[in-house]
Amino acid sequence: MTAEIRGRPPDGTVGFLHVDMDAFYAAVEIRRRPELRGKPVVVGGTGSRGVVAAASYEARVFGIHSAMPSVRARRLCPQAVFLPGDHSHYGEVSERVMAVLADVTPLVEPLSLDEAFLDVRGAARLLGPAPELAVRIRGRILEQEQLACSVGAASTKFMAKLATERAKPRVGPSGVVRGSGVHVVEAGTELDFLHPLPATALFGVGPATSRRLRRLGVETVGDLASMPETSLAAALGTAAGRQLHRLANGIDDRPVVVDRLPKSISHEETFARDLRSHAALEAEAARMGDAVARRLRESGLVARTVVLKVRFGDFETITRSTTLPDPTDSAREVVAAARGLLAGVDVAPGVRLLGVGASGLVENSARQLSLTGGDRAHDAAQRVTDQIRDRFGASSIGPAAAVRGERGLRSPLDPDQRWGPDAVDPQSG
Repeated sequence: MTAEIRGRPPDGTVGFLHVDMDAFYAAVEIRRRPELRGKPVVVGGTGSRGVVAAASYEARVFGIHSAMPSVRARRLCPQAVFLPGDHSHYGEVSERVMAVLADVTPLVEPLSLDEAFLDVRGAARLLGPAPELAVRIRGRILEQEQLACSVGAASTKFMAKLATERAKPRVGPSGVVRGSGVHVVEAGTELDFLHPLPATALFGVGPATSRRLRRLGVETVGDLASMPETSLAAALGTAAGRQLHRLANGIDDRPVVVDRLPKSISHEETFARDLRSHAALEAEAARMGDAVARRLRESGLVARTVVLKVRFGDFETITRSTTLPDPTDSAREVVAAARGLLAGVDVAPGVRLLGVGASGLVENSARQLSLTGGDRAHDAAQRVTDQIRDRFGASSIGPAAAVRGERGLRSPLDPDQRWGPDAVDPQSG
């Protein structure tokens, strides 16, 4: 069983680092294609329904950003180079980057493939103070991976993340402005750094909350800090008001948490054309459910709940979920649950996006076996299937329900379509 390691609570010293890779996906692609250096590069779905996963800083000059529809990005910068995403490769690079961080301290909390918190207070006694470690980490990643990152150092996780934003490259009127690479918020100067920032710099202040705060006369973090907590609670709710009041006053006692279990594992795809056939969608659900189950097994997890996500052509989105009798990592059970949920959805209007997910995750433990031994046989078959895929590729074997006519078996474990289709699928309909 994986043990959860927690760092010590903040003690007022600069001992937390936040490491964030700069334009990670785009930078990895440029490293593979050096001739693209200095050009606007966009990574994501390249088709008409694709979305931007990452943009180089040269592309951001034109207003392109992640989650933007690829069609709009092309209009903003027709000369940009558009590349399909390669998530498996980004994962491999991420593992090496995280290994660099783990060489400094075991207290590493990954937030995504390209971002992590570190508690380096213990490591500082042997390796040097946090600012020096930040410079060392940045240099080693650049030397080993030829990739740039930005690092923030501060006395809390929250402040370290804000410091990273100050260290990053930015887009100015004359183009890309290089960042400092490392920014340190010295102990005792936190409020001087924090209070001039816009209130939107705080976690949890999105567009809706920002509008409410502006109606209260709040523009900056300092404005927010000066408000009574009771007033914020009345305007935003008790929990949100209390949390924002604490952050605005520089209070963040969250430790670095290692080996945090994911809340969910999911796979979703946008189709090149809307699907209106239950049969076609069942095949897609089988592929996705099979992939989700394999990721559960690879992570040593089982799921209590299966979730289906459906987005229609008009962008209306619904989710359906079912709780399983026992936690599972079985493709058969995940697929059956997903297809059962799909059976209750009217797909006649046309489905633009389908997703299958697993939530309520816990670490794997021995499951109750049936008296016939069928579960034991199924588990053995899954192990063999995983071994075949490891040796011959993701599309070498899979559920018969995922076979789509002449296209044969297409697995989402192959280079995936998570940022939208790259070309029109003639079989869609």
